[in-house]
Amino acid sequence: MEIQLTVFFYDTIKGGDYRSREANVHRLAEVSTNIIDQCVAQGVPFARDYGGLLDNRSFGGVLVSRTFYAKGQTGQQLLLGAYSAMNRQIGRGKIKMYNRHEMMDLVLVEGKARGIIARNLVNGKLERHSAHAVVIASGGYGNVFFLSTNAMGSNVSAAWKIHKKGAHFANPCFTQIHPTCIPVSGEHQSKLTLMSESLRNDGRIWVPKKLEDVKAIREGKLKPTAIAEEDRDYYLERRYPAFGNLVPRDVASRAAKERCDQGYGVNKTGEAVYLDFAAAIERYGKEQAHVKGLDENDAAVVKKLGQEVIRAKYGNLFQMYEKIVDQNPYETPMMIYPAVHYTMGGVWVDYNLMTTIPGCYAIGEANFSDHGANRLGASALMQGLADGYFVLPYTIGDYLAQDIRTGAIATDLPEFEKAEASVKAQLDAFVNNQGTHTVDYYHRKLGKIMWDKCGMSRNAKGLTEAIAEIKSLREDFYKNVKVPGTTSEFNPELAKAARVADFLELGELFAKDALERNESCGGHFREESQTPEGEALRDDENFTFVSAWEYKGDPSKATLHKEQLNYEEIEVKTRSYK
Repeated sequence: MEIQLTVFFYDTIKGGDYRSREANVHRLAEVSTNIIDQCVAQGVPFARDYGGLLDNRSFGGVLVSRTFYAKGQTGQQLLLGAYSAMNRQIGRGKIKMYNRHEMMDLVLVEGKARGIIARNLVNGKLERHSAHAVVIASGGYGNVFFLSTNAMGSNVSAAWKIHKKGAHFANPCFTQIHPTCIPVSGEHQSKLTLMSESLRNDGRIWVPKKLEDVKAIREGKLKPTAIAEEDRDYYLERRYPAFGNLVPRDVASRAAKERCDQGYGVNKTGEAVYLDFAAAIERYGKEQAHVKGLDENDAAVVKKLGQEVIRAKYGNLFQMYEKIVDQNPYETPMMIYPAVHYTMGGVWVDYNLMTTIPGCYAIGEANFSDHGANRLGASALMQGLADGYFVLPYTIGDYLAQDIRTGAIATDLPEFEKAEASVKAQLDAFVNNQGTHTVDYYHRKLGKIMWDKCGMSRNAKGLTEAIAEIKSLREDFYKNVKVPGTTSEFNPELAKAARVADFLELGELFAKDALERNESCGGHFREESQTPEGEALRDDENFTFVSAWEYKGDPSKATLHKEQLNYEEIEVKTRSYK
């Protein structure tokens, strides 16, 4: 077990391209097995092998099978397990739940986090909630790109509100682009769909070798199944023979982009590659035919048996793909393309998960702590569960012990009144603004700037332009946004306006951080910093630090603080998956 934890610790540091805090990652490895035990106790239906023991499979960035899973819906099942455990405590009266509420601001009393201002999204009423400490567990900010795999309601607002009150924001440019997502199909979309990382266990990623075949496929004159094996470019297996299709997400995403940029994209927009299960179906089919004593050379029998195995492993994902794309992935390769999925950056926290504001904590994807410049598959679930179950419960007590004799915090303090008045003024300004453009108009424009100039690859020229364009867009937003309805009713456009206002500030800081970090590492790829083979080229001498930004009234005025990263147990070296 100790060897496995050491390997996990090393793989996570390496996967993050040596830009994560070593101590935090070591702690994550130490509690990782406790997480699995906790989830099993909560009833999460992890897959099991023939003998009844918990089963494992591989995920991107590792060469061993150590990921516990629940078919193709591990994240959903873990959420259901956590929700069920929480609902049990709600039922016992230990937790009071505020459904359909949104945090609007943090309240500081004598420099400490002492509560929040929340808005009831059903009736629009502003509410004051006091506390001895505040914990932000609001997820990541991937929706700054407009199109992402995140839930539509995911936003940066809670994290951004505490940033504006004094919490430093760390590494905002470290964003993960997931390689296996359903490609964009047109301007009508408001969300993208993730196809699980697990599919790369059995699927082989390829594009045609010949541009004439690509053209014929786009025109509908040629089917991918008609392309001979020797005319296919399994580019990940070609470039990274050691890891093949299981390279880390940032590497797989950039490789897909490179092929599509060279004109080999296989859909009408030219931004898609194939994820093919034909070889896995044949392999599993022959294995099952042998087990059942059937003819291994009967193609129809082998195909049928192989498809049954794939259906048992990934059936829900294949069904989802067919519903969205209207193609049968058992018969024809899936089309995939990278999309924004996760943010490694977030609120800066210390080892105890406290922000730079005393009494204000950030956990899970909302903080920056564990993944460096790139997250390995399944580690988001692990970090969220580790922070919530095995770290914060032990560290927050140290802070709360100072308030052992502090009574209830009153909500009629001047600080609460001032914070509520500020929130009300912003909401009133939105509904009273006589603009001409919808909130989505601005969000979509911001997303295009972010994707084009702060996406999978970045350069100084594009980032400088992005900063200017986002600043101009933000000014236009406040002048010309139109928010219908009132503040005292169910008004989703008003809620969206407040979130997009925060995205418009975050977007500028994101680009500023990316411009400042003149190196390539993990999900942050600067075109000026790459090897002759097109791989990321780190600058360990000048950039082995966490960028922690302090709010100074405007993103352009943000002050950079550097937390130097020191590695005592790990040797820093060039990341290679070849």
